[in-house]
Amino acid sequence: MKILYHHRVASKDGQYVHIEGMVCALRKLGHEVIVVGPELVKKQNFGGESGWVGWMKRWIPRSLYELAELGYSLLGYFRLSAAIREHHPEVVYERYNLLFLPGLWVRRRYRVPWIVEVNAPLFDERCAHGGIKLKRLARWSERSVWRGADHLFTVTHVLAARIAQDGVAARRVTVTPNGIQSEVFEHLPSREEAKTRLGLGGRTILGFAGFVREWHGLERVLEIMQRMCIPSHFLLVGDGPARAALEMHAHEMGLDASITFTGVVARTQVVGFINAFDIALQPDVVAYASPLKLFEYMAAGCAIVAPDRPNIREILTHDVNALLFDPDQRDTFFACVDKLGADAALRQRLGEAASATIRERGLTWEGNAMQVLTCAQALIDRDAAAQTPDVSRRSEPRG
Repeated sequence: MKILYHHRVASKDGQYVHIEGMVCALRKLGHEVIVVGPELVKKQNFGGESGWVGWMKRWIPRSLYELAELGYSLLGYFRLSAAIREHHPEVVYERYNLLFLPGLWVRRRYRVPWIVEVNAPLFDERCAHGGIKLKRLARWSERSVWRGADHLFTVTHVLAARIAQDGVAARRVTVTPNGIQSEVFEHLPSREEAKTRLGLGGRTILGFAGFVREWHGLERVLEIMQRMCIPSHFLLVGDGPARAALEMHAHEMGLDASITFTGVVARTQVVGFINAFDIALQPDVVAYASPLKLFEYMAAGCAIVAPDRPNIREILTHDVNALLFDPDQRDTFFACVDKLGADAALRQRLGEAASATIRERGLTWEGNAMQVLTCAQALIDRDAAAQTPDVSRRSEPRG
């Protein structure tokens, strides 16, 4: 199958990890994938963002920025149209973004099946966090894409329910949680060896990987570190807007020697750090998300502490493959970490069960790609049948 993968991602972050994972998986399964998107992202280091996008966000009025986003759809449309004319793909697969309509337009013009991957309800998200000025325009763009796509793939049942509220039939939505590249987690060294390589041997490692934001609540980990009686260390792999305040707070608490902030780490090195985690932390999560880090924790066989929220329960079960805490009760987070810190056998049991869950449920990019391919083939067959005359319904010639 020839697939045209279309996106508007201009930053090399978790979004790019998802794109790269899916593209590699589709190619590994023997299909041709042509990627159409911002070229600048390929030249960035991991964690980087397009400079001109950052400049526009800082310096121009929000309403003008949103109009520029919509205007970018024209450039996207010309690029996508050119790629369709050149490569003649059998299906277009697009990563959804707000105020981004090229896929909708080419679907109407070229009649190529159009599959859209939705990772967040971006209108809701931007209203709640970044703010959005042209609400009616943004809302219209989101509904138009969701309703116009031949099929939607989304990462949680929570998000699928949100999409259904906008009138999208359940049969047109498939839930595929995020996943991992299975080969990356093959032949990992032992956890103790991974800790020794980092100069952290003989300690219980509490770990977090990802973009550090205030709502993660990582200051709670500092409180735990201050009171733990066993030799322990907090390993934070990543960077983000909340890092500076967290470092300052750690210094004020006298925890400098007990915490490592790695900053941005190359994707090829992240697994080596996660493999050193005895207790992997997911302190909080937005209600609809499927956190990439969660699946990497699981694949590395870490004992996980995560919030007891519906989207998390789609993957994890308390005391089976993780310990889940009540996000509204602060002390339950402390209790879960304390329990794991004191019980190495429990850590091993939960970690092994988490790793087994990845295998048993096929939580890999390749598994997700296979579901996309099945859907794509069904759409191709449907369109082919619609274009074939139904000779059985023709009237018989008079004799």
